[in-house]
Amino acid sequence: MIRMKLHIKLAEKRLTQKQLSELTGIRLPTISAYCTDKFKTIPREHLNILCRFFNCKIEDLIEYIPDPTDGL
Repeated sequence: MIRMKLHIKLAEKRLTQKQLSELTGIRLPTISAYCTDKFKTIPREHLNILCRFFNCKIEDLIEYIPDPTDGL
């Protein structure tokens, strides 16, 4: 399972989802989906914007958690 850690970055910067949307140009519903892990895809452009904004690496925004029921 892929999980976004955007909510953690927002808390560290003491920003709301709305503020991040206004500062980055990423639509608020999209940021909300990232924060609640309800996204299907993440455009490369959004990853670039978020990494640049938070001055971080991709692994600071996204993590992989193995699913024990996956059977792989």
